[in-house]
Amino acid sequence: MQVPAAFAAVVLIWSTTPLAIQWSSEGQGFLFSVFSRMVLGVVLCLLIIKVMSIALPWHKKAREAYLAAAVSIYASMLCVYWGAQFVPSGVVSVLFGLTPIVTAILAIIWLGESKFTTTRVIGLLLAVVGLGIVFSADFSLGEKAILGTCAVLLSISLAAISTVWLKRINAGLSPVAVTTGALIISTPLYALTWLIFDGQLPADIPTRALGATIYLGVIGSVVGFILFFYLLKNMEASRATLLTLITPVLALLLGHALNNERVGIEVWLGTGMILTGLMSHEWGEILLKKTMQRS
Repeated sequence: MQVPAAFAAVVLIWSTTPLAIQWSSEGQGFLFSVFSRMVLGVVLCLLIIKVMSIALPWHKKAREAYLAAAVSIYASMLCVYWGAQFVPSGVVSVLFGLTPIVTAILAIIWLGESKFTTTRVIGLLLAVVGLGIVFSADFSLGEKAILGTCAVLLSISLAAISTVWLKRINAGLSPVAVTTGALIISTPLYALTWLIFDGQLPADIPTRALGATIYLGVIGSVVGFILFFYLLKNMEASRATLLTLITPVLALLLGHALNNERVGIEVWLGTGMILTGLMSHEWGEILLKKTMQRS
């Protein structure tokens, strides 16, 4: 698959994931929902490995790569599932728009990627201001809104750590192998987490929740992660997360249209600030040079 096609596919998948996460937790609790998703995902990945005869190495470097990916699939996703109970799906996606900046900071420290320039600092400040505006909105989330938002921000940080760690390892593995190995590690952890903190089988799973869980297991976990690890293998760590530049607006529209989520002027203004900051962070230096050349 070509990189642009994979990029477009991941944008579509990640735009629908926050809403699917909320729907999948209806009537069954978020722990059983995410555990079910991972079970489905790991079974499908093992079938793909078997049918396509893809190597699944287990040497030291491969194990480290699987562990790095599991930080995103287990720790980061567990945080966002919990936080999504109290934060609208569109706002979850807006917050995840900060991922490229967090990843870029870690990539500078850990990978020695390009340093911060004036336009990147301006972009960072704009994104922080935008985040503050989003926080100021009245989402009618209830008393756990702040905790839920903090959980999503923690999820973002863990996802960025996972991304940069994987890039640093550079194990040269197939994206399918990375996804499968990470799911092999993550699924038992989800099982243990569910047993400790819940352990109750749902009496009845609503049709919408079942459909969302299947969608997340097949498309979100298997297709989405394989394509993202493919992008990560073929792009810089900071640029691979640029898809979060596009997903927030689409996710906000989906949440408003399909889940009756309130999208106030503060959310749109804050989203615009965050996206402007991200554009300044990634392309500001190039645009500034072109402007100076023309003048």
